[in-house]
Amino acid sequence: MNQVGMAALTSKAEAVPQGKKIAFWIVTLLLAAAITLSGIGQLMQYGGNLELVSKIGYPTYVLTILGIWKVLGAFALILPGFPRLKEWVHAGIFFLMTGAALSHGFADDYGSYGFNLILPLFYAALNIASWALRPMSRKL
Repeated sequence: MNQVGMAALTSKAEAVPQGKKIAFWIVTLLLAAAITLSGIGQLMQYGGNLELVSKIGYPTYVLTILGIWKVLGAFALILPGFPRLKEWVHAGIFFLMTGAALSHGFADDYGSYGFNLILPLFYAALNIASWALRPMSRKL
């Protein structure tokens, strides 16, 4: 096969469908926005965060730790480069959100209509979708 034919095959193999790129960015930006707002709310101890943490028996300083990690992690997801850091952020968000759902479940703090379980699990699902849709440049 000649050089032109090989180049065409290579470019087709590396091409990512436009729909997948759009889906990745929509899901990732939604995830980053949700995590950022959640982190800021925890840092400011706003919107019932104190009550949520107190109900499940965690000390209030956990809000500061989680808030800082969430804001930094959301920025890391959006910034270009650093694929290993992005892998760690995705893992951290997954463990954080599933841990939050389990903590509320074990403390019998389901919230209205199970909101305290559904919201963190929804964020975990967004995180999995963002990770699964990531382009080759963001993979290890």
